[in-house]
Amino acid sequence: MLRHLACVLVALCVCSCGGSGSSAPPTTAPPPPAGLTDSQLLAQDLQGLPLTDFYSDSFAAITYRSPENIIWNALTSVYPLGDVGLDNLSDQYQRETFAIFQVILDGLHSYDRSALSSADQLTYDFYEWYLQDAIDGLDFFYYDFVATYNFFGVQSQTERFFTDIHPMATRQDAEDYVTRLNDVLQKFRSVVDYLSNASASGVIEPRLTLDVASFYLGDIADGSVATNPYYTAFVAKLDAIPGLTQTQRTSLADSARAAVTGSVIPAYQELRQRLSSLSASAPASIGVGQYPLGREYYNYKLRHHTTTDLSAAEIHQLGIDELARVHAEMRVIFDQLGYPQNETLQQLFARVTVDGGTIPAANVKATYEAIIDAAEQELDQAFDIFPAADVIVAEDPSGGFYIGPSFDGTRPGAFYAGTQSAQPWFLMPSLTYHEAVPGHHTQIALAMEQQGEAFRRAVRFTSFAEGWALYAERLAFELGWYDGDPYGNLGRLQYEALRAARLVIDTGIHSLGWSFEEAVQFNMEALGTSRGASEGAAGRYSVVPGQATAYMVGMLHILEARQRAMDQLGAAFDLREFHRVVLTSGGIPLALLDNVVDSYIADKLANP
Repeated sequence: MLRHLACVLVALCVCSCGGSGSSAPPTTAPPPPAGLTDSQLLAQDLQGLPLTDFYSDSFAAITYRSPENIIWNALTSVYPLGDVGLDNLSDQYQRETFAIFQVILDGLHSYDRSALSSADQLTYDFYEWYLQDAIDGLDFFYYDFVATYNFFGVQSQTERFFTDIHPMATRQDAEDYVTRLNDVLQKFRSVVDYLSNASASGVIEPRLTLDVASFYLGDIADGSVATNPYYTAFVAKLDAIPGLTQTQRTSLADSARAAVTGSVIPAYQELRQRLSSLSASAPASIGVGQYPLGREYYNYKLRHHTTTDLSAAEIHQLGIDELARVHAEMRVIFDQLGYPQNETLQQLFARVTVDGGTIPAANVKATYEAIIDAAEQELDQAFDIFPAADVIVAEDPSGGFYIGPSFDGTRPGAFYAGTQSAQPWFLMPSLTYHEAVPGHHTQIALAMEQQGEAFRRAVRFTSFAEGWALYAERLAFELGWYDGDPYGNLGRLQYEALRAARLVIDTGIHSLGWSFEEAVQFNMEALGTSRGASEGAAGRYSVVPGQATAYMVGMLHILEARQRAMDQLGAAFDLREFHRVVLTSGGIPLALLDNVVDSYIADKLANP
């Protein structure tokens, strides 16, 4: 449940991936009086407040549970940290965080919702949904695979926090970096404790992915300090800090070396040792349905990620239906290109890869930047509101995700792209539209810039964030951005097929008991991708149940809302206006999005 709380505490604006950080003590508040817990003290503090003060004070209490998230979002000027440390992942602290959510929800219910305006009712409902969703996760405290192998694991989140997010503009930043390096060992020991308690509860990550995670930990556990990313990133950034003498730089570098040697490397070693010891008892099969509360947990994760009440069976069938639609659209373009009718998708996309061309590694970053620039030039076709924050292309070994800008404007949004090898052109436009413009960056940066309660700007719901990004891919097609580029359009359709296949595979693994091989084979046949890519996809869906279903569910919901507005408004429908209404509402649950759109339609009809 560490990852669950990381998602609900406060948004990190990381999309196409999980997030970073978890819970930590409110570092600026004095210790509670003897006999009172943090949650009991908070209940006292919140009593009798005006609703706006209740919102700000209660969300501040939530936010202070994770200093890493405060740093990630550059919020230290709003939520100053009195101590230097990392998130507290201990069971006791995590459970107290759940108690805090319950106190806040109980307090929220003491206000008369019916007395609020419709706009204020939306804010109330947003907060209520967010709080209740967090509390519902308590029943499955030990069910998340917190140390898994990909960017959803605590180890990956922690590394990125240090290498990409931690400020390094001043000498104090550098000293804080070193102090936090020394806290890595304790943080990972809490993860080790969590894994032990989860095992005692009957939950161990399946051996297949557990062993992969253990293997990758070796890069740091067995590596030298000289090549350790926690150390190399620090030393590289030291040179950019103004005013440091060479003696100070040397001293700081030596301190970082000692912290990596004494804290970071042992942390990875101890975590690897725990994973290795669990391997013998780990299940050979994948899917959370095999655990004691596995079916209930999966139903919860589907609702958490999709923000709907769709059942696993309904999502599975939706995926099958959408795949059939996308395959038919692909076939039309294949026929236009003169591609054989009797070839497999894998053979057909091998042709697309060759015929569409390949961008050399040296030109990949510039190509992504050019796609963003071209998209920004065309945005006024469908938008009359634009984010103030810039978006950059950041180089990454694998890439394919977005990290939002900081709230204080010191850090732009970043589309992390794989730039170390040549890339097939046909996949590049849609990936850019999804991760940057008009996808994640447009939606998330605009949400952060809105006025109103802090949680409306900070909290993200997967179905809206990922649904909007997939909608952005489709919108680019509707606006003609793929005209004259059938290969890029096939790339769009392959990505759309990917999101449809996820509905089938995710539910197949966790609800229908599919084996890893069944998931791999289905992915290969549905998408025409390689076995290696399909193994990676099946592995991802197996360790983060439900997350991958949010993309297609979200996109279809946004499209349905748009169609409803078009049908009811007729000639009065304005696409720019519709997008403004949707984007300025923030990243809301889909049921609340329906309320926003229906109110917009009603207002438009009443005031033509």
